[in-house]
Amino acid sequence: MKWIATKKLTDNQFKRLVGVQRETLEKMVVVVKTIAANEPKKISGKKRGPKEKYGWYDKILMLLMYYREYRTFAHIAADYGISEAQCWRIITTLERWLIKSKLFHLPGKKKLTQSEVSWEVVLVDVSEHPIERPKKNNVGTTVAKRKSTH
Repeated sequence: MKWIATKKLTDNQFKRLVGVQRETLEKMVVVVKTIAANEPKKISGKKRGPKEKYGWYDKILMLLMYYREYRTFAHIAADYGISEAQCWRIITTLERWLIKSKLFHLPGKKKLTQSEVSWEVVLVDVSEHPIERPKKNNVGTTVAKRKSTH
């Protein structure tokens, strides 16, 4: 999904499809733009070569697709019409920048244990188990001799 298509969505639809609210996406764009302005020219869009196809909104939507839908770089790249390597570069660079900003971190383990909210965790064992099948042996079959006609 591209940025132009998300403009038509209501706030609930946007949150449901993208995974974050519009305000959070706007904050991400502001952070990425400021970090990109301070970064070397190789990633910030002021490099030699053709003009980039997509703006910061579309690049952050790529990142959110990668995390929200567990899509591969190949699928995202195919949707946006870029190479898989370029998609990887965009997403990993944005990851690095957003981690560097420290604005979008989740609370740590200590913070969660100190809060007054009680958490209940349910673990489900979904590991693989071998399927029980009957063993193959020759006890159940009888072997008959054939007479040759020669």
